[in-house]
Amino acid sequence: MDEERLKLKAGLAVKCPPPARMTTILLVDDSRDTRLMTKWFLDYVGYIVHAFSSADDAVAQFDPKIHDLVLTDNSMPRMTGAEMAHIIKMRSPATPVVMYTGRAPSDRSCLDAVIERPTPLPVLKETIDKLLAARPWCPVENGGSPSNQRDSGL
Repeated sequence: MDEERLKLKAGLAVKCPPPARMTTILLVDDSRDTRLMTKWFLDYVGYIVHAFSSADDAVAQFDPKIHDLVLTDNSMPRMTGAEMAHIIKMRSPATPVVMYTGRAPSDRSCLDAVIERPTPLPVLKETIDKLLAARPWCPVENGGSPSNQRDSGL
């Protein structure tokens, strides 16, 4: 490990270790059928999914130390997915937020990706995989700098 850190400081490409835990997604959709189908699919392809029917509940449970990505609908009662994305980004700017919706908002400033329904779930998975692969915890492989590395100890 010390040798990898020295290579990282020297700017040499090193293979970053995989995350110590499974990837966890915070899923928010007020439509029960859509939420269950999306959760089932993401569970099936290997993600841990914490699903909520309201943005209020999801924001209350969001923990950037647990949730690697937020996946949300937009049109929900009380708080839209776009409004929730702003709150998530204020609390954790590095957490990717993906909107999977039939009605995308005009303000997409806090969204890392927007996928409009009806788009097949494998396309959603591909987008999630790309965003997670670009996370700053592995800066050398992803073109970042060592100062961006999360929990690096450097």
